[in-house]
Amino acid sequence: MKRLSRKEKAAAIAEILEALYPVVPIPLQHQDSYTLLVAVLLSAQCTDERVNQVTPYLFEKADNPYDMARLDVEEIREIIRPCGLAPRKSQAISSLSRILIEKHDGKVPQDFMALEELPGVGHKTASVVMSQAFGVPAFPVDTHIHRLAYRWALSTGKNVEKTEADLKSVFPRESWNKLHLQIIYFGRQYCPARGHDPLQCPICSKYGRKTLFK
Repeated sequence: MKRLSRKEKAAAIAEILEALYPVVPIPLQHQDSYTLLVAVLLSAQCTDERVNQVTPYLFEKADNPYDMARLDVEEIREIIRPCGLAPRKSQAISSLSRILIEKHDGKVPQDFMALEELPGVGHKTASVVMSQAFGVPAFPVDTHIHRLAYRWALSTGKNVEKTEADLKSVFPRESWNKLHLQIIYFGRQYCPARGHDPLQCPICSKYGRKTLFK
């Protein structure tokens, strides 16, 4: 059997993902770029499901930076407490809202550097916003994508930065925005962190690392 190159393997994996998930809704509920930014910030070390339970209460009080900046940080903290890391996240949401007003006319900037300068916004969060809010090609890598890229031998798995670069090198740029969501959905349904049977996995069974089967 011919040994596939990383790009050939990536193309085969992309076909499987497209067949399983031809349509991929954005997991975090939001109305615009600002509410998406806040939701992604809240999702750090928290499930999307939990974030979607909390944000309706938060956005009922403030769904734009002007209203959010008027809220006390303590009030934000109490609302988002179920998401974890509430002290840090509430301060970040309050501070970034003020910065958006002062520096960006109350709008979320369509720029990686400007986004990453906001409190609580790292490269992964900025990538999600650029991808899902503005349609700019990006490949946000969370711990789930990081794990799957290693399992599929598409990356060495040393860190998320290396994984992002590796995935961008083997998948076409125009596929990145949809593909990162397809991988997330696939990981949840077929390739979880625990209790994973590579023989039953539609991708690992064909293209997984040999070490998975030892």
